[in-house]
Amino acid sequence: MRKISLSQIVVFIVLFATIISLGLGGTWLLFGQLELGDFRGIALVLSAGILCFIFALIVYRLFLWKFPLEAGDIKKDSKKEFIYHVYLLFFLLVFYPVMRSGFTPLPVMRLIYLMLGAKLGDNTYSSGIILDPLFVEVGNNTLIGQYALIVPHALENERLGHYKVTIGNNVTIGAHAVVMANVTIEDNALVATGAIVTKGTYISAGEVWAGVPAKCIKKSQIEGA
Repeated sequence: MRKISLSQIVVFIVLFATIISLGLGGTWLLFGQLELGDFRGIALVLSAGILCFIFALIVYRLFLWKFPLEAGDIKKDSKKEFIYHVYLLFFLLVFYPVMRSGFTPLPVMRLIYLMLGAKLGDNTYSSGIILDPLFVEVGNNTLIGQYALIVPHALENERLGHYKVTIGNNVTIGAHAVVMANVTIEDNALVATGAIVTKGTYISAGEVWAGVPAKCIKKSQIEGA
């Protein structure tokens, strides 16, 4: 694992301070003068937390708009590594606690993943965790089961990089399954509960994959195939 440098931490702190300032200022402007009764303090704290999270999403997207993080290997001490570590701090300190909490309703999590850069088709939801949503594309009517993991990054000793995960339409990813980097899953496929789909795997349309590591156990479940 590569060390996050002081300069990268400083950049994140400046961005985080901006987020907090916007969140607190917005809360005061919107709710500071309202009569909220005995629950005024609780209401203001909750409002500030929600606004800070919304501004964190906005600042995160603006940061990546200015400094894009592209798929592929990340060389040590490169500009891309600097961007990645600031990006990583956003997730470690702001987004992962919400993504992993299990309390956020699925429709709200869908909106959060979309704002984090994931491409999700109509009627597609994740009850699991999509790491690095920026590198994940999912089609329509697809379900990612509870506690499943989509992992588009490779972090292996000194090796570091992001590789796109593409999932098609009408796909089911079972609970506790893991889909690793650079995986493609075509339409109508199914990944069984607890399966681990290793890096670079290609799952064809209608196939059923299961096991550790996952292997094809049924060639096609498409009607008429």
